[in-house]
Amino acid sequence: MASADQLKALLKSHIASDDTHFFSVAMQIAAHEAKLGHGKLAEEMRALIDAAKSRRTAESITKKPTPIAQPRGELSNLLEVTYPSARLNDMVLDDAVETSLKRIILEQRNFSKIRGHGLSPRRKLLLVGPPGTGKTMTASVLAGELNIPLFLVRLDALITKFMGETAAKLRQVFEAISDVRGIYFFDEFDAIGSQRGLTNDVGEIRRVLNSFLQMIEQDSSNSVVIAATNHPELLDYAVFRRFDDVIEYGLPQREQIIALLKARLVNFKLRAPRWNTLAATAEGLSYSDVARATEEAIKNAIIHDQHCVSPTDLEKTLEERKVMRSRMTLTK
Repeated sequence: MASADQLKALLKSHIASDDTHFFSVAMQIAAHEAKLGHGKLAEEMRALIDAAKSRRTAESITKKPTPIAQPRGELSNLLEVTYPSARLNDMVLDDAVETSLKRIILEQRNFSKIRGHGLSPRRKLLLVGPPGTGKTMTASVLAGELNIPLFLVRLDALITKFMGETAAKLRQVFEAISDVRGIYFFDEFDAIGSQRGLTNDVGEIRRVLNSFLQMIEQDSSNSVVIAATNHPELLDYAVFRRFDDVIEYGLPQREQIIALLKARLVNFKLRAPRWNTLAATAEGLSYSDVARATEEAIKNAIIHDQHCVSPTDLEKTLEERKVMRSRMTLTK
């Protein structure tokens, strides 16, 4: 039977969340029970302690936020860190993308278990699709779901005109990827991942791409590396082979548009909603466009002291976004 001092030590260590001391005292009690001839009890206690230790180790990798200050030195110019709280339920996605993201989250949460069998969870992702379809939001959601920091790789600071300097900076980024677990997000990845045979290609960019391909292939860290592009047709063919998953994002269909409108209007009702009509009006817009149009209609209602959003006003803001989108397309 555990002594009074041991019981008090167990309680104190539990209250203080001192797992190391808690497990140490528990093992002492198990050893004491073994000396008393209670072999079965001692064996059961040791098994429980070992299982708890393994679970704590897995949680330290997959759930606990990484304690990290802002990147220092030159890394402070290359990486911008945030700690998102977004969740998968905050996004409206088609079934294929949602299934892919759920699988990635599940594998990451079982990181240690998968690694224990000599396998690697999905952790190198390429996101492709038009602007405003959720690629950037996905990086925030994965960071929020896994409770780890999100590092945005600043390509404007990474890419320079001096020979060899960009590759050296890129190596610093991959050293950070190895040192600190997080989501590392390369947005507008076609800036460094373009096909090496393009007529406007320059030698330095070819060298940078070659360096990236080598580094991501050699990377066996615990971090998640995400690259996103609006122009997958520009990417070098070798890029696709380096990623575990290529996830394709598209414009929302009618059911996704309606779901997004309802989600955005959850705290501000729509008067006499005509969901199908609104969805038809919004057809061809991105998720971001629909969200912004809804926000504009809500702001208009607030300005005019209205308690509900007018369907006519919402149709108008959706049409305005379509006009703006068509103008942007023509100028490209």
